[in-house]
Amino acid sequence: MSLGSVVQACVAVVDTNFALVSHKMPWSDWLWARSKPSNGVPDPSDQTSSDPASPFASGAAQTTSTSNGSGQTKSGGEASADGLHSESSLGFSSKNARGSWESNLNSTDWSHYTSPQTIVASILTTAATLALIRLYKTYLRRIPNVDYLKPGFFRHRSLYGYVTRVGDGDNFHLYHTPGGKLAGWGLLPWRRVQDIKKFKGKTLPVRIAGVDAPERAHWGNPEQPYGNEALEWLRSTLLHRYVRVYPYSRDQYGRMVASVHLRRWLIFRSDVGYEMLKKGWATVYEAKTGSEFGGKEEQYRAAEARAKQKKVGMWQEPGMFGKLLGKKETTESPREYKTRTAAHDRIARQKDK
Repeated sequence: MSLGSVVQACVAVVDTNFALVSHKMPWSDWLWARSKPSNGVPDPSDQTSSDPASPFASGAAQTTSTSNGSGQTKSGGEASADGLHSESSLGFSSKNARGSWESNLNSTDWSHYTSPQTIVASILTTAATLALIRLYKTYLRRIPNVDYLKPGFFRHRSLYGYVTRVGDGDNFHLYHTPGGKLAGWGLLPWRRVQDIKKFKGKTLPVRIAGVDAPERAHWGNPEQPYGNEALEWLRSTLLHRYVRVYPYSRDQYGRMVASVHLRRWLIFRSDVGYEMLKKGWATVYEAKTGSEFGGKEEQYRAAEARAKQKKVGMWQEPGMFGKLLGKKETTESPREYKTRTAAHDRIARQKDK
């Protein structure tokens, strides 16, 4: 057997195996497959000449037949010609092998980007990210003032917050604390609302829906009887406490008209507007437009009727001392008070003209 024949057989085996593997796996996997076959590609080191399908066996058989034939029939001149032919074949095969090797090294395998595992993981990651963004924008983003309330927000969402100021018998200011104590409000050092000194531009003005409390002195008009008492009751009930409000609309003064719920115990919550009517510190809101009751108008009117019957709050009859002070036996409602003062203001403006 000549050296050229042996080299030719080895190159043929390498070319055959590389051609089989290069179309099925990356070059790094092909290198690993030399010692440990993968993906069902045969390893020449584990093949024997007894396997007729093995490329190594084919090459070996070819080598044996070539050596036997050359020993029996070929002369020295023919052997040298075979050597030249073998060298030329070796050079051609080596160039092909080197070209395939370099092209495989420089190629990029994109198949793992389109595998089912990669696609499913990408979809799940994207969906989870979008869900977290929506969760934050819907439930965890703080609303600083009414300018951030979109029309679609009313009647569909509720707000949880801290009452910073009670300015009248039926309105107050709310500092929105999304997530409540679960989000650390009132507990974490940087979320202690009670320690904030200035709330200007950071709160939501709230008008309690469905009720109208006695008016205090403002805009040059005198105070309505029981106006201060209604204010003090609301302050003692809401000030510096956490409440949940259900907004319905926005009134002409830029306030958020909403029903207000205060947690009394661990489970039970009370409707603040209903409690005001029951204790006689407000009347049912009477107006041609802008009335909001949250579906509880009948309950509110029934509570007002019971308060009148029991003569509690603003419906109580003045005693002897009250009569001496000029208190009337019949109570003027907030709506009647507003109508009377508005007429008085119109007359005053006409006189000024």
